[in-house]
Amino acid sequence: MLLDIHPDNPDKRKILQVVAVLKKGGVIIYPTDTVYSMACDLNNRKAVEKMAQLKGVKVDKINFSLICYDLSSISDYTVQFSNATYKLLNRALPGPYTFILNANTSVPKLFKSNKKTIGIRIPDNKIARELVKELGNPLLSTSVHDDDEILEYITDPELIHEKYENTVDVVIDGGFGHNHASTVIDCTEGDTVVLREGIGSLSVL
Repeated sequence: MLLDIHPDNPDKRKILQVVAVLKKGGVIIYPTDTVYSMACDLNNRKAVEKMAQLKGVKVDKINFSLICYDLSSISDYTVQFSNATYKLLNRALPGPYTFILNANTSVPKLFKSNKKTIGIRIPDNKIARELVKELGNPLLSTSVHDDDEILEYITDPELIHEKYENTVDVVIDGGFGHNHASTVIDCTEGDTVVLREGIGSLSVL
């Protein structure tokens, strides 16, 4: 199903329609402030397994990100971090950044692995954040890549739907996406290390 949702003023009825799909174990593709991404309910084991299968990885090898609504929910999945890291997160988020943080003991249980770090995102995108808010917990998310040798990501939601309509439950059309991913910043060792420079400006550091 291709579902059109306005990016600046998301229709709550449509958001709840997608959340109902997520709660039943569905996998969706949705817009962020960077590229279109695939997501499921973090707490639905079957959905997590399905998404891992779609990406061709084992659940215990997943390197997907958690999409959170705000900073308050991050502490549910991470160990306590420094004041400097908190200030950085506060400056940068919501925004086109993925922060790698040390995971607390709940994360390995979620993935049945010995995962010690977790990628956290709070996109500056109303559709993404409203989905998380109404779901009541983070989305597990991964970028949708293109098969094209030049373009790394598919930006047109209609083309995404053509490719994935028999694979995922809902594709949200929230307008054209970007062709550049988030800036990835590792905060696990105290000092910040830029692992990938994407849309997010390094001026926040």
